[in-house]
Amino acid sequence: MPTDATVQADERIKSESFATKLMKRPELGAIGGVILVTLFFLITADSAMFTLSGIMNFMTPAAQLGILGIAAAMLMIGGEFDLSIGSMVAFAGMIFGVFTVNLGLPLIVAIPFTLGFAAAIGAVNGMVVIRTGLPSFIVTLAGLFILRGASLVGLKLFTGGSTQLRGVREAVEGDFLTPLFSGEAFGFIFNALAQMGVVETFKSGAPKVPGIPVEILWFILFALIATYVLLRTSIGNWVFATGGDSNAAKNSGVPVTRVKVSLFMLTAMAAALVAIITVIDAGSTDARRGFMKEFEAIITAVIGGCLLTGGYGSAIGAFFGAIIFGMVTIGLTYTDFDQDWFQVFLGGMLLLAVVFNNVIRKRVTGER
Repeated sequence: MPTDATVQADERIKSESFATKLMKRPELGAIGGVILVTLFFLITADSAMFTLSGIMNFMTPAAQLGILGIAAAMLMIGGEFDLSIGSMVAFAGMIFGVFTVNLGLPLIVAIPFTLGFAAAIGAVNGMVVIRTGLPSFIVTLAGLFILRGASLVGLKLFTGGSTQLRGVREAVEGDFLTPLFSGEAFGFIFNALAQMGVVETFKSGAPKVPGIPVEILWFILFALIATYVLLRTSIGNWVFATGGDSNAAKNSGVPVTRVKVSLFMLTAMAAALVAIITVIDAGSTDARRGFMKEFEAIITAVIGGCLLTGGYGSAIGAFFGAIIFGMVTIGLTYTDFDQDWFQVFLGGMLLLAVVFNNVIRKRVTGER
């Protein structure tokens, strides 16, 4: 019979302190990063950065990147990478532009077709990775070039030689779905707040911020859904198990193949969603859309706490990682610093995030 000392020493029933539990949270580094970056800009940036209009300015690019980053984070938790996600933004943008401008399809048809097209390509990526056993890094790197080249060729084909397709805004103007993917939401609330003197206004009395950009709402909604799925559903358990040890997960009855293919489909559809939002906003699409976003999305996921080895990470972490990106990208314009420092920051944040995540991994796994 075990003694009291043996029971007290048993690691299986040993309670953890709040600080230890906090240190194991994957999003801790990203939240700390947001706090540090905020303090930095509070000291160095113009105060206009943290007005309502300034916040909307940096949250808009953060939202677009964040949608990609959250999908990339879920795929990384599942143990894979997708380097084609940026090129998918350009390719899906071309497909969406052709559907709306060249074919004249309404959004209720064009949007599902675009998302479905992207999902099919994501499924192909996933199946190639699984069937060949090749690293997803290599497979999707090939996809990066294939989709970028296909975007160039396709745009020239459908526009008569141009790498830009215009006329999207005119094609979707008046469509009942357009407000869900473009413009600002809750304008009536901001108008009421302007009349009450709560928000800043122009001399005409109109609010300087007419509403919340819809991509921010998509970003928040996606983060909430992804977090719920990861933490509160069996699908989330499957994702973590697949990324942690796919063989053990398969032996435990987890549909590893279906999980991985679904995650590749998710990243492709996230890229298509960003393409739809940005193409409608810009009124056109081009072959360079989404350029370098594949690396920024993965870095966002890493800053958010995802391990490069899979099986560990957080959608909320990627959410805050994207906000860091948005703050630095736009925040530097409010300072006297050269904006090229953004590249230095990007590399520094990636290195710090990897080092921090490595420390956390060792704490979680008990490695020395």
